[in-house]
Amino acid sequence: MTLWIVVGIILLFAIIIMAMYNKFVQLNIRTDEAWSDIDVQMKRRYDLIPNLIETVKGYAKHEKSVFEEVTEARANALSAQSVPDKAKAENQFEGALKSMFAVAEAYPELKANENFSQLQAELTDTEDKIQASRRFYNSNVREMNIAVQSFPANMFVKMFGFKKRDLFELEEVAAKNPVKVDFNN
Repeated sequence: MTLWIVVGIILLFAIIIMAMYNKFVQLNIRTDEAWSDIDVQMKRRYDLIPNLIETVKGYAKHEKSVFEEVTEARANALSAQSVPDKAKAENQFEGALKSMFAVAEAYPELKANENFSQLQAELTDTEDKIQASRRFYNSNVREMNIAVQSFPANMFVKMFGFKKRDLFELEEVAAKNPVKVDFNN
């Protein structure tokens, strides 16, 4: 009789551990999938930028430094690997894009250009998708981090090989500091 109780307790303990492990696997896969969604949308945006730059260049030939800044920021964003590095590169990239759009505002004939308008609309759509993907990723990271830190799962996390994940946070520096465009150079 006591043997069955011990076997039952061991079996119950094993089932609980398997359930915790499976929950971590599920959360980990969801978080990886969410990061992949962000990555796909950012790559789409990075692919749109050279076309946008070429369109704007035709109208604003003397704004070479803005285009170089966008190109450099794009290269940095493409090469960033970790979530914090991606977030930092994205901050730089978004600031450079805002500078380019500020330049575009000074050229009414460019704003009327159909190709520019279409590229700008695609970029806006992509930005919206990136924000949605970022929210989805961060909600999955939040769920994973809660699970990793919650009792009793936190006692087994290291044994399972899971850990807290980094949120994908962008600085709001660009929103606080207006873009400076100087046409006197």
